[in-house]
Amino acid sequence: MAALSAVRSGGRAARRLVCTHRVRSCSSIRFIKSKYVCVFDKSALKFSHQQRLFRTSAVSRGQIVQFKLSDIGEGITEVTVKEWYIKEGDSVSQFDSICEVQSDKASVTITSRYDGIIRKLHYSLDEIAYVGKPLVDIEIDASKGVAAAEDVVEAPPMSHEEHTHQEIKGHKTLATPAVRRLAMENNIKLSEIVGTGKDNRILKEDILNYLAKQTGAILPPSPKAEIVPPLPKSESVPALPKDKARKTPVPVSRPIVFSGKDKTEPITGFHKAMVKTMNAALKIPHFGYCDEIDLTQLVQLREELKPLAQIRGVKLSFMPFFIKAASLGLLQYPILNASLDENCQNVTYKASHNIGVAMDTEQGLIVPNVKNVQVCSVFEIASELNRLQSLGSAGQLGTRDLTGGTFTLSNVGTIGGTYTKPVILPPEVAIGALGKIQVLPRFNGKGEVFKAQIMNVSWSADHRIIDGATMARFSNLWKSYLENPASMLLDLK
Repeated sequence: MAALSAVRSGGRAARRLVCTHRVRSCSSIRFIKSKYVCVFDKSALKFSHQQRLFRTSAVSRGQIVQFKLSDIGEGITEVTVKEWYIKEGDSVSQFDSICEVQSDKASVTITSRYDGIIRKLHYSLDEIAYVGKPLVDIEIDASKGVAAAEDVVEAPPMSHEEHTHQEIKGHKTLATPAVRRLAMENNIKLSEIVGTGKDNRILKEDILNYLAKQTGAILPPSPKAEIVPPLPKSESVPALPKDKARKTPVPVSRPIVFSGKDKTEPITGFHKAMVKTMNAALKIPHFGYCDEIDLTQLVQLREELKPLAQIRGVKLSFMPFFIKAASLGLLQYPILNASLDENCQNVTYKASHNIGVAMDTEQGLIVPNVKNVQVCSVFEIASELNRLQSLGSAGQLGTRDLTGGTFTLSNVGTIGGTYTKPVILPPEVAIGALGKIQVLPRFNGKGEVFKAQIMNVSWSADHRIIDGATMARFSNLWKSYLENPASMLLDLK
């Protein structure tokens, strides 16, 4: 009898010991595996709420926060999810990129407001996400208390091994979305990479070197750009043979797919914005005006300045000259840099010359603009154009780059064509379309034939507030600046 009593008291002490060891806090009760319980009194653990109260892990869970899509301005209520930079189970820190979304105005990268673990993605690629609705579910540390009560949802079960694998490393990682995507595709956690960029930013080379160490491959060193000084005037680049000098248009190769039936797709992104803008443009009575420009002197000037701009890391095209000349003309004819209200009662003259440049991208037609051209040099305009073109090609233009335009130029001549009929982008009141530059015979003042670099320009203006004479005078002034580039020096500020 005494022996039986000792065994029972020993069993109770052992149970207390096991409970003390396995349960970390009184707020989170864990289930002790049956192989340990069977040594003691099983009946003590038989009650109706066993599965809800006890589990097989000793790891405490955090709160699940529904990270909602915030208002990104410009009256945007819905966006298209174009790319996820994370997946379920990934650890994120504050300001880490979550995804890239595209509205009818711009592409925006959404960043995290919390440190935690991604538990659910509410949308797939190319699905429509709505402002104010949950975008992802993030598990955060409940002890920090950073989540609002209405954003917290019940946490699903998770094993101890899963928690350990997804443990946050305790520091923020700096990397571009492209680098994060490369890491995600190769199943690499950024917390395991040592960044070699500024402020320990992780670069693409860091990811590739990490992969090389894992696989044993040897990667060639990254090529470094060399600055080539301009050639002396006495030296010239040998001309290409005539059969190679002419550019032949190359058709875009796409796989031919015959499905046997029609396909209907929703209009989204920039195409949706174009539908909206063109519907508004139909209300504007367009006035057209065309002319041709002799760019012979400008072509020579650009050839002299191109190597200098290249040394400074900027690609110099003709467009910066076209934009600056337009701004000088707008100073003399500010009505072309204005807007008309919906009731056609008031005209607003814009102080800034935010000149838009139409770009053809894989996402469709976009029109970013160069801000405050009236106070920019030709070189500064060229540098800004390089930035806009790089972001446009990557589909990463922001809302600020795509809004606030006051005047637009469309360089359709880079693709082909001479004259066109451009459509005004409301609320602007004028737009110009530039044709391709052609070498054509022309007569000089002495009646002699010479080889001229000719470009055609087509203007459209809102005929409700702009008359034909004003458009013609502006075009003549713009033309004089381009035909005699040195004359721009008299008016540059």
